[in-house]
Amino acid sequence: MARFAKKEDLERVNELRRQVNDTHVQGRPDIFKPGFGREMEELVYAMWEDTDKNIIVAERDGVICGMACVEYVTKPESPYSLERKIYHITEFCVDKAFRRQGVGTELFAFARQDAREKGYPGMELDVWEFNEAAVKFYEAVGFRVYRRFLECGVEG
Repeated sequence: MARFAKKEDLERVNELRRQVNDTHVQGRPDIFKPGFGREMEELVYAMWEDTDKNIIVAERDGVICGMACVEYVTKPESPYSLERKIYHITEFCVDKAFRRQGVGTELFAFARQDAREKGYPGMELDVWEFNEAAVKFYEAVGFRVYRRFLECGVEG
């Protein structure tokens, strides 16, 4: 069952966020810091209290086994673009012990419903290319690439 997080869920949400951080550190140690310090832990409490953000959790038999952090964004019109409402998924994790059991799909179904109810036309997220399993999952639940970030070293 997916639902919005309660304050007492946030410690477990941080355990899941730690898994995400570890994945990032392993995939790009040149960018991400190892460990999960106090500043990272406290960030989830600030998210939970921010009216422009929300945290969704999924649970099985009373155990929180997945989470999604979302941000409700309205970008004003500019000389380059129209105003856009963006339902942005900033963090997403299904506990390693619960993967391939429908938890992620359930989280996205809940997020889609939340986005519809709040008047957002769609959802966005970003994912690192090294995280191939996540890329495949996001594509399977309907996400498509619409913009790319590329990098190039200056040596050589």
